[in-house]
Amino acid sequence: MSNDSGRAIVGPADPQQQPRYAGWTTFARLPRLEDVSSADVLLVGVPFDSAVTYRPGARFGPNAIRQGSRLIRGYNPELDISPFEVCQIADAGDIACNPFDIGQAVDQISGELTGLLAGGARAVILGGDHSVALPSLRAAHSVHGPMALVHFDAHLDTWDTYYGADITHGSPFRRAYEEGLLLDSNVHVGVRGSIYSRQDLVEDANFGFSVITCRDIDSLGAEGVLARIKERVGDAPVYVSVDIDVLDPAHAPGTGTPEAGGMSSRELLDIVRGLDGVNLVGADVVEVSPAYDHAEITSIAAANVTWEFLSVFARKVQR
Repeated sequence: MSNDSGRAIVGPADPQQQPRYAGWTTFARLPRLEDVSSADVLLVGVPFDSAVTYRPGARFGPNAIRQGSRLIRGYNPELDISPFEVCQIADAGDIACNPFDIGQAVDQISGELTGLLAGGARAVILGGDHSVALPSLRAAHSVHGPMALVHFDAHLDTWDTYYGADITHGSPFRRAYEEGLLLDSNVHVGVRGSIYSRQDLVEDANFGFSVITCRDIDSLGAEGVLARIKERVGDAPVYVSVDIDVLDPAHAPGTGTPEAGGMSSRELLDIVRGLDGVNLVGADVVEVSPAYDHAEITSIAAANVTWEFLSVFARKVQR
C-alpha cells in the first residue's frame, strides 16, 4: 500500500487473515511505531491517573481504548476517506511516568511527547486522567505556538487547586492558559451539572473560554454547535480535548466523574467529524476508567471518537 507520494504505508492487520480478537493490541491493530520508518499520525497512550479527585482507574484507559478499537474498519463513509491508506498511522505505545509524583510525571510526559512531535507528526493522546492534557498542550505548543482549545467535557476543568495541588484533572486548562499555551478563543462543549459557585464561570471566561452547554446542544443541534466552534476558533491552530464524561453515563459509564444529562455518542461523533476543515494540530481522549465500564460501552465510544480524529487528520494530509 502507498500514498500519493509513493511512500509505502503499513496498514492494520488484515481481518481476513487474522481474526480481530488476535494479534497486537495496538489501536485498530495498526503497526507499532518501531515497525515503520516514519509516521504522519501517532496514537500515544498515557496511563496516568494520580491526579484524579474521585474515581481512579483511568491509568487503564489507553489499553481499554485500544481493545475497543478492534472492530474499526478502514473506510470512513461520512468523510469519504480511508485514513490508513492516505497516511502512515502508528501506535507509539505508552509513556511510562511516575505514578507517585504528579509534577515529575507531567514533565516526563511533555518531554517524551515533545520528542515524538518534533519530526512533524500529529498525535492523538489516549489517557489517562485529564491532567495529561497539560503536558500534551505543552508539547503541541513547542511546535505550533499558542492554540485555541475545543474542550468536550461535563466540567470546566479551569479550577485552581485541590488540597494545595496545582496540577489535577480539574485544573489543566487554567494552568495551560497561565503558561501561555492557549489563545483567548477557546470553547467548552457539553458542560452541565453543578459547580462550586457563580465565580467559577466568571474566572473561566477570563481564561478565554465560551461555553456551549448540553442544554444549548438541544436547541443548536450538531450543525449549530459546529458553526459556533468554527466561528470561535477561526484559522488558529486548534487542539481538541475530549473527556469521555461529556457523554451521558448511559453512553459512557466507565469514567471517573459521571454527570447525568450528557451528550449521546452519536452527537459527539457528529461534531468531532465535523471539525474537518479546522486547523487541527492535536487531540486527546481521556478519563476512560474501564473498571466502571460495562460491555466495553465506554471504550468503544472512545475508540470511535479517536477514529474520527484520525480521519480528520488524514483529510488534512489528503488536502
